[in-house]
Amino acid sequence: MTTQDAAVRDFLSGDARDVAPFFLGAVLSHHSPEGTVSVRLSEVEAYLGPRNSAQPDPGSHTFGGPTARNAPMFGPAGHLYVYFTYGMHYCANIVCGPDGVASALLLRAGEVVAGHDLARSRRPASRSLADLASGPARLASALGLTTADSGRDALAEPFGLELPHTPVVPSAVASGPRVGVSGDGGSADYPWRFWLAGDPTVSRYKPGRSRAV
Repeated sequence: MTTQDAAVRDFLSGDARDVAPFFLGAVLSHHSPEGTVSVRLSEVEAYLGPRNSAQPDPGSHTFGGPTARNAPMFGPAGHLYVYFTYGMHYCANIVCGPDGVASALLLRAGEVVAGHDLARSRRPASRSLADLASGPARLASALGLTTADSGRDALAEPFGLELPHTPVVPSAVASGPRVGVSGDGGSADYPWRFWLAGDPTVSRYKPGRSRAV
């Protein structure tokens, strides 16, 4: 592991809610046999685990405890947690927090900054460049991520994760309730969605009917 990777891992080992605003502008790359796609993140959501007694997170997949599906969320920081939803979409998360303490950032939206042609081929219904990775399912699709990648290290090949060289100034970061999360977990008591204010790739807010993560 390089010194840079160790620094990124250490950063991601913090509380997901604290990590999230500073994670905006990070670039996640996937180097596949088809080619490389890189996405600059513009929107993320923080999710915590069952051991967060101060404020349990009913919107999290780990709210009921560990399962075979959510096991990567209890693993080391910097690994991927990818799940399949609605029988048609993959959504990707970066695990945060100490090993054994479940938390993650759902990658909600971003800008494709490399591999535009490959991203378009994976997202043929996309209407514009800004639309390619605007939404968690679109982002995972553009990067070519599936549940086969769940548990894999985002800091190791075939992936690459780079933090922004200069953190986004606080005035450029907006926050609010999470998208698509039902019940208390989607309320204003959980303003754990963070995005770059005014960025055209940010997804539209929709109140929840079911759990997101």
